[in-house]
Amino acid sequence: MNILFTICGRAGSKGIKNKNIRDFCGKPLPYYTLSAIDLYLKKYGDPKTDRYDIVLSTDSPELIKIMNGNPFLKVDVIERSAKLSGDTVAKKDVILDCIEQMEERKNCTYDVAVDLDLTSPLRTTEDIANIIDTHFEKKADITYSVTTARRNPYFNQVMKTDEGFRKVIISDFVARQQAPEIFDMNASLYAYRPGHLKAGGDFNVGHFEATVMYDTAVLDLDHENDFELMEIIATHLYSKMPEFAEISRNIP
Repeated sequence: MNILFTICGRAGSKGIKNKNIRDFCGKPLPYYTLSAIDLYLKKYGDPKTDRYDIVLSTDSPELIKIMNGNPFLKVDVIERSAKLSGDTVAKKDVILDCIEQMEERKNCTYDVAVDLDLTSPLRTTEDIANIIDTHFEKKADITYSVTTARRNPYFNQVMKTDEGFRKVIISDFVARQQAPEIFDMNASLYAYRPGHLKAGGDFNVGHFEATVMYDTAVLDLDHENDFELMEIIATHLYSKMPEFAEISRNIP
């Protein structure tokens, strides 16, 4: 099995300045992603039968410098073109670019591309193992990580209309337990079948699967207070849950 781990990060940030190159709990934020990959390979990797490559796609010289100086693993770098660096560029297009360039560079064909979001440092090695195992067991086109949603569009979510507010999905449910179970995509982990992306596939048509992660482990880092809150949650998780703490301890 040939696995390509992709790490994507653009220069700058509108919500949190330079969030991809900041320290998180006193250590470089990008190293949490590399630490998770490093521990996954030590626990679950089989270099005798499998191939593992890691690639960073970015337009940030600072991020390239941090990754080139990492104490864990060799990281290939793709200096992202301007056409893939805009605010409206779909992530799948960046992943496809990583697959195509790395397959040419390494003269191989990848069975899966596993993308780890740089701004989601609170993941475990088991989360990575789960998404890869599920992706192949279910023969999915795309598998993504989720958390159980705290709100439900069938029961307690509303939207604004021209005539006021109403439920997102009209239903007769009188208790949340009656409504279908809903999940939030937490933007932490994705596994892509390369052939799906090469054929022009996206998140609208295909076979999709999901793996459930710890529900308070990932927040969207959009504002400065999000960063501070995630550090508080991280400190708590590191003291209570060894599977999270080992990722931080593995960083020198």
